[in-house]
Amino acid sequence: MKHAEKELQALKEEVSQMWKLVLSQLEKAKQAFLNGEIELAREIASREKRVDAFELKIDSDCENYIALYSPVAVDLRLVLSLIRISITLERIGDFAESIARHIINEGGDRLEPQIMEELQIEKMFDTLINMLSDSFVALESENTRLSGKIMARDDEIDTIYRNSFDILVAYLQKNPARIRCGLNAILLLRKLERIGDHCNNIVEEIVFYVDAKVLKHGGH
Repeated sequence: MKHAEKELQALKEEVSQMWKLVLSQLEKAKQAFLNGEIELAREIASREKRVDAFELKIDSDCENYIALYSPVAVDLRLVLSLIRISITLERIGDFAESIARHIINEGGDRLEPQIMEELQIEKMFDTLINMLSDSFVALESENTRLSGKIMARDDEIDTIYRNSFDILVAYLQKNPARIRCGLNAILLLRKLERIGDHCNNIVEEIVFYVDAKVLKHGGH
C-alpha cells in the first residue's frame, strides 16, 4: 500500500505544480493588462502549452492510478477531484492566454485609467488571484472551512461584472470613438467573470474530496 500512497502524493504534487503555473499566468495577465505590457503578454501565450501538457499528463496519470490500485472512498474522491481540478485549471489558463492575446492584438491600447478604476478591473484580478491562492491552501491543508468565504468572493465578481455594463454604456455615449475599446473591455470582464466561476468549481471539488459533500447545483 505504501507504493499507492507515494503515487497519490506524486499526483497531488503534479496538480500543485500546475496550480502554481496557472496562478503565475493569471498574475502576469493582470500586470500585462493594467500596464499594456505586450512582451509579458507574449510570454503568457507561449507558456500556455505547458499548462495544456500538465492537464494531459495529470489526466493520464490519474487514469493509470485508478487502473492499478482500484482506489475506494477518500482516495477515489481525491483522484476524481484532481482530474476535475486539473481540467478547470487548464480552462483558467486558457482565459489567461486569451487575455494575453487580446493585449497583443490591440497593441497595448486600453481604456483610460479612470474608467478602468470605475470598472474595478484591478479589484477583479486581485479577487480572482486570492480565490485561486486560497483554494490551493484549502487543498494542501485539506481544510474546507475557508470554502464559504472563497465562494462568497465569486458573488463580488458577479456584482462588479453586472455593474460594468451601465458604466461602459455611459462612457461610450460620451466617447463614441472608443466603441471598439469598450467592446473589448466587455469581453475581458466576461473572461474574468468566467474565471470566478471556475475558481468556484475548484472549491466544490475540494469539498467533495475532503467532506464527501456535493455542492453543485445549489447544494451549498
